[in-house]
Amino acid sequence: MKEIRTLRADEIECRVQQVKKNGCVLLIYKDARVDMRILDEVYGSENWQRTHEVINGNLFCNVEIWCDTKKQWVKKQDVGTESNTEKQKGEASDSFKRACFNVGIGRELYTAPFTWINLSENEVTESNGKFSLKFGISFSVKEIEYNDNKEIIKLVIIDNKKNVRFSYNLNALKKQTEEPADTQQQAKEYNEMLAKAIEEMKACKSYEEICSVWKKYPTFTKVDEFIIATKDMQKTYPNAKK
Repeated sequence: MKEIRTLRADEIECRVQQVKKNGCVLLIYKDARVDMRILDEVYGSENWQRTHEVINGNLFCNVEIWCDTKKQWVKKQDVGTESNTEKQKGEASDSFKRACFNVGIGRELYTAPFTWINLSENEVTESNGKFSLKFGISFSVKEIEYNDNKEIIKLVIIDNKKNVRFSYNLNALKKQTEEPADTQQQAKEYNEMLAKAIEEMKACKSYEEICSVWKKYPTFTKVDEFIIATKDMQKTYPNAKK
């Protein structure tokens, strides 16, 4: 079997798995079009085939790839689950994607870190005690990197307004744990101060207070989390003068 490359950022989708009052959990995944494109790219469109069969009432997908060395088809198989919309189409697509995981396409996504996105009050709606994202809010993968074992070591997710909403860098985390105790203490104090600044910003009751908190913490005026909190509050109080 030929070597299959890792997925690019633009080939990965984001799906909201759970929404809470203050944030949501994201999953990253690939779709069937990516699987077909990579199969064509690696093996050639005439050197792989896809079939489906029902086993014990469950729909399975067979992805077969022609092996020149063995002069035979090599088969990978997996079962699908029903979708919430189109039962048969969703089950067929899911079984195909799962079979392609067995081939090796996108298997690195299983190494993704837990992805939590902080949400502001104006990004969440509640109905009968259940929370959901407001219409028009979406997320996408901006950057992704892997190590030699095809494990994710960097992941950056942005929203539809290009704001960074999640950032993971395994190498930076390792470096931080290897730093001297005084450096770690400085980092801890910095993060505590940043959290305090964001909390004060979210507690503002007027545009004047927003400006006051912004000027109070010049260190954080280029930090994404602080900028996002400020912009959210400015949407609440847009008309007051400085």
